[in-house]
Amino acid sequence: MIVVDTNVIAYLYLEGEKSRHVERLLSVDSHWCAPVLWRSEFRSVLSLYLRKGYLSLDEVLLIIDQADKLLIDNEYELPAAHVMRLVNSSRCSAYDCEFVALAQHLVVPLVTTDNKILAEFPEIARSVGEF
Repeated sequence: MIVVDTNVIAYLYLEGEKSRHVERLLSVDSHWCAPVLWRSEFRSVLSLYLRKGYLSLDEVLLIIDQADKLLIDNEYELPAAHVMRLVNSSRCSAYDCEFVALAQHLVVPLVTTDNKILAEFPEIARSVGEF
């Protein structure tokens, strides 16, 4: 089991420089978890692809459905106090700290492509290539 952030989820469904690493990650550990926040962040990413014409509405809806199935029953709400303590002790956003908080709560690695998270939380955060 691992926690993945929205960037990792996006690379699984949207071709990018780290997509091959993310596909390998899924084959190594397919039990992915994320805070409920991932849904809104992922929709925001997909909305950019939709608006720029890179994806059709049907393609976006199919990707959302596939991602929902991947993370079904593996989404978590987190106590605000835990998230805000992490915000207070780092330079990361509250959004990023939600993923860190979940990894700490589940006592599993957070796999990310975000360099700030990797630098601020080296004890729990792992890069996609490293994992």
